[in-house]
Amino acid sequence: MLALGHIGSLENVWLLAAIWMALAFFGALLAIRFRISAALIEIILGILAGNFIALATNTWIDFVAGFGSIMLTFLAGAEINPSVLRRQWRPAFLIGAVSFAFPFAAAFAFALFVGHWSLDAAKVAGVAMSTTSVAVVYAVMLESGLAGKEFGQLILAACFVTDLGTVLALGLLFADYNGWLVLFVAASFVAAFALPRLLPVAFLKLGDRVSEPGSRLLFAIIFLLAGLATLAKSEGVLPAYILGFVSAGFLLSHIELARKLRTTTMSLLTPFYFIKAGTYVSILQVIAGIKMIAALFFVKVIAKFVGIWPATRRFQYTATDATYLTLMMATGLTFGTISSLYGLGHHYVDQLQYSVLVTVVIATAIIPTLIAQVHFPPTQEVLEAESGGLEEVEVAVRGA
Repeated sequence: MLALGHIGSLENVWLLAAIWMALAFFGALLAIRFRISAALIEIILGILAGNFIALATNTWIDFVAGFGSIMLTFLAGAEINPSVLRRQWRPAFLIGAVSFAFPFAAAFAFALFVGHWSLDAAKVAGVAMSTTSVAVVYAVMLESGLAGKEFGQLILAACFVTDLGTVLALGLLFADYNGWLVLFVAASFVAAFALPRLLPVAFLKLGDRVSEPGSRLLFAIIFLLAGLATLAKSEGVLPAYILGFVSAGFLLSHIELARKLRTTTMSLLTPFYFIKAGTYVSILQVIAGIKMIAALFFVKVIAKFVGIWPATRRFQYTATDATYLTLMMATGLTFGTISSLYGLGHHYVDQLQYSVLVTVVIATAIIPTLIAQVHFPPTQEVLEAESGGLEEVEVAVRGA
């Protein structure tokens, strides 16, 4: 250990912040060098720092990290162009629904009956394994030239459906069904209806000012809903994801606002979240749980194939393209990490179970992507198929 001792307990908040942001900067350099998601690098750095220099969190780091997870979820919801989802809703809904349901059920059953985890821990495992990484998928769509193609847009739309199922499950499986939950759900519906109407008015009336009143209004609504979610013992990412989606059209037409939100989130907030997530992973416990890690990895990937591959073939895609799409939908990162950390923070999973889940999430961010790119590249038919006049999705890679 360093002579500094337990780094999370440093009284000098600026020195502590400097250590965390130095790790984030180093992570960004590595992400650029190796062309890997910055979020993935930050988790790995957090694992190393937590195990070898005793990096730990405190109250203000927990707040910044929590805000980062909420804003990342909001931006993930805003990732989907509504016109894409409307055009592709039938295949996207079917593929996205089975992409969520099959691995959720398989991982839940495996953790409960084979791993002998508690009921709540098995629920967390099911949610964490059901996810698809929008950040990883979109990065690959850009690099492969599929982002503006019908096939690529189908994959992105299906990712939205899958992750919506994940967020709903995370928010509702552990909630207390009482008056606070009723208030939270009602407020979420009102906010989802009102926000797309309030933001244009705020920007039209108040203009583009240094104080960014429109952004402050957005943050106030997000904080309010996250607070109500906490009172209901639910999760603040649920309303954030929905708010992001209903605001997608506005953000697509206000590129500068989207860029500012993305810059603030990705440069300042999310590094704290992903590094924090890594600090809770014990390398010794990963070694101890290696059999469970391998088993859950195959449970997730096999369940994805059982559900997604036949559904994709139903829409006349070739076996190669169906395999490529299935492997892309088998990736995981952001929501898998959020779900795992939620379970640890609420004591539904212990540190060994958390280490197992996060390691599987990291593996699914890398292995299916590499296999898809190397062994099952999309056929020329889908590469040449245009998007039918759809406007290209005007969003940057979140966390690429």
